[in-house]
Amino acid sequence: MARDEYVNFCPRCGAGVAHEDKFGKVRPVCPQCGWIYFVDPKVAAAVLVEQDGRVLLVRRVNEPFRGLWTLPAGFVNGGEDPSEAAARECLEETGLAVQITRVLDVISGREHKRGADFVIVYLAEVLSGELSPADDADAAEWFARNELPPLAFKATQKILGG
Repeated sequence: MARDEYVNFCPRCGAGVAHEDKFGKVRPVCPQCGWIYFVDPKVAAAVLVEQDGRVLLVRRVNEPFRGLWTLPAGFVNGGEDPSEAAARECLEETGLAVQITRVLDVISGREHKRGADFVIVYLAEVLSGELSPADDADAAEWFARNELPPLAFKATQKILGG
């Protein structure tokens, strides 16, 4: 089911919506007040942290891809700076505070129903903290690029050359 198919009522006036062809796509439209629903993309932010020739990865505890490894990452909250979201997610998942140094890549393409439409990947450097997995990661480790574990997500695979 597409995300716009969940919209049954107008958030402005409460009327039931109709589905009409608007701006090149069938969208929920309010017949009372004219409100049109446009799906906003979901955005995630990730960090690539390299230290001593190794990359920082976390192992997922949630589906999809439970048990596979990925860059520290998560969704950007509404109104949140994506670089701050990337640093926040890294701290939550690894216990390491990082400084974002630059944007590495923006990768588009939703991989699963609850996934992001865009992943903004940043390069980052460790500022402080002790490596300790938490939040939605049950392990956080440093890996040599030639000894990577099984990776989740195409964005992680693309960044790490896999």
